[in-house]
Amino acid sequence: MAKFDLHIHSSYSSDGTMNTKIIVKVAIKRHLDGIAITDHNTIQGGLKAKNYETEDFKVIIGSEIMTDQGEVIGLFLSEEIKSKNLIDVIYEIKTQNGIIVIPHPFDEMRRSALHPNEECARLINGIEGFNSRCIFQKYNEKAVEYANKHDLPLVAGSDAHFVNEIGNAGIITECEDLREAIIQKDIEIFGKRSMLANHVFTKGLKKWRKIRSG
Repeated sequence: MAKFDLHIHSSYSSDGTMNTKIIVKVAIKRHLDGIAITDHNTIQGGLKAKNYETEDFKVIIGSEIMTDQGEVIGLFLSEEIKSKNLIDVIYEIKTQNGIIVIPHPFDEMRRSALHPNEECARLINGIEGFNSRCIFQKYNEKAVEYANKHDLPLVAGSDAHFVNEIGNAGIITECEDLREAIIQKDIEIFGKRSMLANHVFTKGLKKWRKIRSG
């Protein structure tokens, strides 16, 4: 059985702090078999973390892209996503043979959350059924309901911005090909919620960086 945390932010995110080398080191220590680095609007963190990949530990290059309708995660990327229109972003991810996942859908506590409709279900590859940073579990439950209704794969991730969050959530699979495992729904999700203090730290960090930038 292999365990992957599919939603982690490094210092390449505007609200991230973690060095990619440290992320990999901590993930291995917590008995993960791989991670996806999904920095905001860039794959640079994933590319950097890829340098620390080993035969026994996989790094997936990803990005959490802000579109005109909310955030979308692309996994297994090789190039930066340049579009901001949702349909164009989905097209860019697909042309890279990537996987399209909607992170923390329906989360009303986040202005960035995408609220997928019926049409969206035909365009994406998966739904994040558990995000450790969803303050209220009802939003994760709503995501699971949507995925089940539309027969979509369920994935999960910690949405880690700090070291203590790495490995809080993710997927388990017996399949060696992770991309195929997600598409074929040959996975199970696991997770626990992040401490509320982490949300406070993130808000403080954003405010501090905004003041610094003038």
